[in-house]
Formats: sequence, C-alpha cells, structure tokens
Amino acid sequence: MQKTRQKILEYLKEHGGATVEELSAMLDNLTPVTVRHHLDVMRGEGLIEAPEIRHRASPGRPRYTYRLSPQAESYFPKNLHTLTSLLLTEIKSSLDDGQVNVIFEGVADRMSQAGPSPVPGETLEQRLDRVVDHLSEHGYMASWEPHPEGIVLHTRNCPYGVADEHPEMCMLDMRYISKLLGFVPRRIAHVLEGDATCSYLIVPSAVATA
Repeated sequence: MQKTRQKILEYLKEHGGATVEELSAMLDNLTPVTVRHHLDVMRGEGLIEAPEIRHRASPGRPRYTYRLSPQAESYFPKNLHTLTSLLLTEIKSSLDDGQVNVIFEGVADRMSQAGPSPVPGETLEQRLDRVVDHLSEHGYMASWEPHPEGIVLHTRNCPYGVADEHPEMCMLDMRYISKLLGFVPRRIAHVLEGDATCSYLIVPSAVATA
C-alpha cells in the first residue's frame, strides 16, 4: 500500500477516527486537498466508511470524521495461525480420536451449510462451477477440469495453514467438499504427499448413484 495511505490507516486504527485537519497535521501538514484525495481513493477501495459529521460547539463549516471499515482490518497483523494451531493441539490432547473426528466432522458440516446446495436438475458442470466459486471465495483457489475418468476438482491453497501440523484438516476438507458436492469424490492428489494440489476425482457414474 502507498505509504501515506498506510499512515492514515494506522492513525485511524489507533484513534478510532479523525478529521481531514487532524490527518493533515499528522502527515506533516499535507494539504487538506491531498488528504481528501487519499481518503477518496481508500473509500473507493472499501477501506473507509462514509464520513460522519462532527458537531461543532461554535459556528463554522461542518467537519467530518473518517473511520475504518471492517474490510480495513485485513491490513493489520493477525496471529490466527498460532491460535488455531494451539487450539487444535489442546483439543487433540484432551479428547480421544473418535471425539476429535466428531468435532472436525461437525465443523465441516457447519461450513458446508453456508455453501451452495445442490439444485435438482442442474448439470454436474453447473454444480461444480458454483462449488468452485464458493471454495475460491473462502481461500481454496479452486478449479475443475475434464479427466479421462470424469472431472477433477483442484484446490491449490490451504486457507488454514496448519495442515502440516494437523493433518486432520485434510479430513475436514474432504467432508466439506463432499457436502458441497452432494457426493463423496476420490482424492487423487494431496499437497501433504508432495503434490502441487489437493485434487478430487469425480466419476459421473458414481454421481448418478449418490
């Protein structure tokens, strides 16, 4: 991100909101016109909410307060990887394998409830298009392509980043994808085994009996 806009982000994060005049002073008296230009660009990017009028105790032109949008939070450091890994470690150390599996299956089922449900009469390709869009929106970098035996669904990214330490996440993915598809595919490639993607083979004859 451009340096001046990064400073604006950090200032708004620290102070909760600011006027153009306050931002101008913070930016070594950068002109208000230039500050407004940066704010307009950031609003266009969805990082700043619409300005709010700040009520004045004395007459004069109204001043506006600018605040960060929820989308701007993605620009600040997070430690979710460590938290996720430690939570999973604690769960696995406190419960037996069967109980752990039940938890992961339940999580996958809840995740799939927010996804596109199979629609009666749609083609397999139409269903895959919707599943791929959903998975990609959630960080999986998904795609599909024809295969001699049917169709292969690829996922090129693990959005959780803890599968090396917790391979149970791969079981979660399999159940999640199966729920989205409405049937269980066969995994034919696995990142944890050195492959470039996690890939799932979908055989049309198997789909027909699902």
